[in-house]
Amino acid sequence: MARRPSGTFRIRKSQRITAAEVAHPRGFYRPSEGAVVSDIDAREIERYLRDPGGFLWVDVDTAMPLQVALLEKVFHLHPLVVEDLMSPNGRVKVEEYPGYLFVVVRAVRFVSETEDPHDIETYNLCCILGSNYLITVHGLHSPGLETVWERVKRSPDLLDRGPARTMHAVLDAAIDAYFPIVDQLDEFIDGVEERVFARFDQEALHDIFGVKRLVLQLRRHLAPQREVFSYLTNRPNALVHPDVQVYFRDIYDHIIRLNESIDTYRDLVSSVMESYLTQVSNRLNIATKSLTVVATLSVPFVVVSGMWGMNFRNIPLSDWPHGFWVMFVGQLALGGLLVWALQRRGLL
Repeated sequence: MARRPSGTFRIRKSQRITAAEVAHPRGFYRPSEGAVVSDIDAREIERYLRDPGGFLWVDVDTAMPLQVALLEKVFHLHPLVVEDLMSPNGRVKVEEYPGYLFVVVRAVRFVSETEDPHDIETYNLCCILGSNYLITVHGLHSPGLETVWERVKRSPDLLDRGPARTMHAVLDAAIDAYFPIVDQLDEFIDGVEERVFARFDQEALHDIFGVKRLVLQLRRHLAPQREVFSYLTNRPNALVHPDVQVYFRDIYDHIIRLNESIDTYRDLVSSVMESYLTQVSNRLNIATKSLTVVATLSVPFVVVSGMWGMNFRNIPLSDWPHGFWVMFVGQLALGGLLVWALQRRGLL
């Protein structure tokens, strides 16, 4: 193995990777006869693959380059498939190659390490389905896969159903991880609505944008997966028999339901945003009306005081003892009359 300066690994075609040099991936092997083997030795994988009645499940971590090399040298996967496996941001897809099916789905989890309550992390979960084997490939996080893995460790009965049903269980767990996040969206939107309508918290705008960003992220990751599970549900395939396609139809229904929920929440967030901006506009109008009333009341004072403040020798009422109070009441009356006239015209 030669290491590039950038930190990625390159496999030389002329280099032969021996079994002793390959890191041991975790896996299960159910032979055609006998007990399930959970301690997979990389040197035995080729022998396991030659058993047409057996079932081998190998789980590969992309952080282990030697395990990825095992896929190319032992399972003889197409170089383009290996390239897609190493791409953490590869698109969701399903492709059929001679002898196996390549499936990529986008899984998700909440990021609890940050202070942002709307922060999620997505990652690719890849499956290579063969006639007697299943390879799952993932990066650092794969909670849905771990759930199925622990289930098989407790009870290996799932392996008796074959590779396609095991892949269904893995993908089903990955898609089910979206439901708690979508349910959390409902609570987020309820909280934002209360802050906007009940007490008009001006800080709510930040959370509105946070929830909207989360909704758009989920929609961007969920929408392409509809095509993947439509393929697995409806397209005839030698590796996914019709009796197994019924189970993938259940995942397809989950995808449809999740997309519909996301669209509903997107409309709700847009409505909350519009309501927030409407409330800002209404409060601005109220403040403007209040300032208009004050300005209207002050007009007579400014005009009259300006006229009676001019430097002339003879000014009406200047020598009258009650002239100040008469002018004061007159100014208030004029201001009130102006406010009444504006209200009658609907301008206030």
